[in-house]
Amino acid sequence: MTESTSTHPALRTVRYALGSVLARVYLAVIVVLVIWAVVVSLGDNPDASFAGVVPLIATAPVSLLVIALPDHASMIFIAIGLGALVNAVVIGWCARALSQGRGGSKPTG
Repeated sequence: MTESTSTHPALRTVRYALGSVLARVYLAVIVVLVIWAVVVSLGDNPDASFAGVVPLIATAPVSLLVIALPDHASMIFIAIGLGALVNAVVIGWCARALSQGRGGSKPTG
């Protein structure tokens, strides 16, 4: 069996979408935002309580599931991770679709 036939089609789609540079840049930005939010939250800052909102908004709408998850600090990271992954797949899929263009269309003019 080759590697492409042994993997699940959904995993191939995710791998294909995350191969996009834009999807990887988005994931890197989310990692930086999460690190920033954790560092700011640990400090004695008046705005520290709002630092966690920034990664949640950057990974919305999927990360808004945090409202339905049990009340625990790790659930926020799970919601942000899931939201970032879903958004990165969508960004990668859109980037690949736009870069391929339309197969049989010719420019008008």
